[in-house]
Amino acid sequence: MNRIELAPGYEISRVLNGLWQLSRGHSLDGALDIDDIVYAFHKLVDKGFTTFDLADIYIGAEDILGTFLTELKQGSGLKPEDIQIHEKYVPDYDILTSVRFEDTERIIDRSLKKLGRDYIDLIQYHWWDYDIDRYVDVAQNLVKLQEKGKIRYIGVTNFDTEHLKKLVDGGIPVISCQSQYSVFDRRVEKSMIDYGLHAGIQQICYGTLAGGLLSERYMGVDAYTPETRSQVKYFQVIEATLGYDGYQKLLKLLYEIAVSHNVHIAQIATRYILEKRGVTATIIGVRNSRHVDDNARIFSFDFTPEDRARIDTFLAQYPTVSGEPYELERNPQSVFRSIIRMNEAEG
Repeated sequence: MNRIELAPGYEISRVLNGLWQLSRGHSLDGALDIDDIVYAFHKLVDKGFTTFDLADIYIGAEDILGTFLTELKQGSGLKPEDIQIHEKYVPDYDILTSVRFEDTERIIDRSLKKLGRDYIDLIQYHWWDYDIDRYVDVAQNLVKLQEKGKIRYIGVTNFDTEHLKKLVDGGIPVISCQSQYSVFDRRVEKSMIDYGLHAGIQQICYGTLAGGLLSERYMGVDAYTPETRSQVKYFQVIEATLGYDGYQKLLKLLYEIAVSHNVHIAQIATRYILEKRGVTATIIGVRNSRHVDDNARIFSFDFTPEDRARIDTFLAQYPTVSGEPYELERNPQSVFRSIIRMNEAEG
């Protein structure tokens, strides 16, 4: 398993196990097999995928990961301290004007209790509305919790370049930025990557497989029905960039490259992003144990300059999403805002 240093002395997997798909309401059918998910976690860490990405607002995900960590305590192999946990701190929109340190600490303490941990390795901070100009002050709450030993490192998620810079200039020790980045959505290339390289902030990317839409399953499909909230979101991205016809052409191209390496479309799409400048890691969602072995094949082949050139040449014919990362998702008039829920924290 490919690993990388995110901070001095702190290594993570280059592919993180994303738990967004385990949150209540993610799947349109709502069905989850908890035993199979915990089994998938065991298989993943056995293969070296030891870094997990989740949030308290992914309702239910912390409980499942906590169950897995409890089982590790009882085993004879890896221990809970061998697992890297990346959480998010996302204060509800309704409390942005009033959130206090005590509120922040209570949320982090609740996560620690569910996970059975004394600290969280990385907290990734999100702020819903920059017009409520408290985001630097509230981020200082995380610095205080870092000083108390409850947080090891601080990152951000879904920040644009301008406001990330303001956090850094305000003294927040940000080491990473989680951004949506895929063959469809290349907004981070406009200025975020360059700023991150300048400031020593590494990119951890999500949406790389567009909720599963980058797979052979959708090749040649004339009609499309979303199966999850993620697919609703990423299909909006497809419509704003390649369109459905371009999407089908891209699948065909990725398939041709995948066949030449004896892998699948998903592995090609992931390696394409992982080898972009400024990218440290990517997140792949875990919903069951069926695709664990596929994840292990991401680093099983040599992704060539010719492969990249073919994809780059194709994508150059199409626009990416307009604006900075997460800019449209913040806009109440944008269709990208339509599935965003801004008051998900429990209590």
